[in-house]
Amino acid sequence: MRALETHLFEFEKLNTVPFGFSVDSQPCKEAWANALQIKKISLPCDFWPHGKVASDYGVFNETKGISERANIIVDENGKIKWVKIYPSDQLPDINEILQVLSSVS
Repeated sequence: MRALETHLFEFEKLNTVPFGFSVDSQPCKEAWANALQIKKISLPCDFWPHGKVASDYGVFNETKGISERANIIVDENGKIKWVKIYPSDQLPDINEILQVLSSVS
């Protein structure tokens, strides 16, 4: 999520708004954002109903009660343009995301 903040200008140039969804509660997300110094990226909470957004996008892990680590690109009409799920120990490559955005814009 820190990479989203660092590359915010590049997202804006691509007319894109990045969000950092997770199933964590809002107080946890606020503490996490403060620890990572995330100030400009919106970090919506998918806490209740638990994992509803992640389930809607097909990335909720029912067994663990968490969302998968995923990047999902949705266009201005709400159509999913691209999805990639990553292993939980792998940070997404921000350059890959920017390249995909450039190609779908």
